[in-house]
Amino acid sequence: MEIELLRKAILRTLAYADVFDYPLTLAEIHRYLIERDATFQVVSWVVQEFLEPGEDVCRSGDFYTLPGRESLVSHREQRLEIARQLWPYAIRFGLLIARLPSVRMVAVTGALAMNNVESYADIDYLVVTRPGRLWLARALIIAVVRAAAQSGVTLCPNYILAENSLAYPAPSLYPAHELAQMIPLSGGRIYLQMRAANQWTECFLPNAAGMPSSEFIPAAQPDRTRWQALGERLMQVPALEKVELWEMKRKIHKFQRQYPYHAESAFTRDWCKGHFDGHGQRTIQSYQQRLKSLNLITEI
Repeated sequence: MEIELLRKAILRTLAYADVFDYPLTLAEIHRYLIERDATFQVVSWVVQEFLEPGEDVCRSGDFYTLPGRESLVSHREQRLEIARQLWPYAIRFGLLIARLPSVRMVAVTGALAMNNVESYADIDYLVVTRPGRLWLARALIIAVVRAAAQSGVTLCPNYILAENSLAYPAPSLYPAHELAQMIPLSGGRIYLQMRAANQWTECFLPNAAGMPSSEFIPAAQPDRTRWQALGERLMQVPALEKVELWEMKRKIHKFQRQYPYHAESAFTRDWCKGHFDGHGQRTIQSYQQRLKSLNLITEI
């Protein structure tokens, strides 16, 4: 019975990756195994002994896919080459954002975190700021976004949250993946705090503890530079509290007017979650469709 449950979990894991046209290695199947805690050796054994080649799963080199999806292997290799060209920009501008006053952590999220990008892809960031200065920090971040655009690079810092609000309010498989996949460029201490504040991810991805391996993780960065510390002292001037509140109200009003019906976005004093395209909802819908075709329907 346990082997059958693990076998189905492996198929669900391949199905979720298939939503993103992404073949998996054995190590990735193990790390992102959905709702089952198992060692790498056991996962490898079940894949090789209890999944029918060509019927349950297809293997091409080091990669595994659902049947009929073997062509994704070449797509993954092409996207990896695009990612290699994009990562230097992600690190360069990400570390620039990390040096802004009140910024505590910068992490690459989304497709680039998995090296699964098309040409001209956006670079998605999750940014953690000092409490009470999120919206002023966001204004400075947008200045970096505009500078990057002058170089033909599209930055998308679509998730900004304060250091005192690291816990996600609505646990589910999609944000669990986003947290487990993200690559911190700075603020390693905050990254660990964020993972600890969201231990619910272990219910969905019990093997995905800690930072994912990546050849693109930069060397450790200091928590704060001298200039950043100086800028933060200036931003603590009491008069800026009114400016912070004004900027927050101005931007929230604008976002709510432009995107009135987007359930995945959220804006408060400590959150700026600009997810306007419904990507999470579409991902789960596509995943459910794949589960249905594999007779693996489950509650997400």
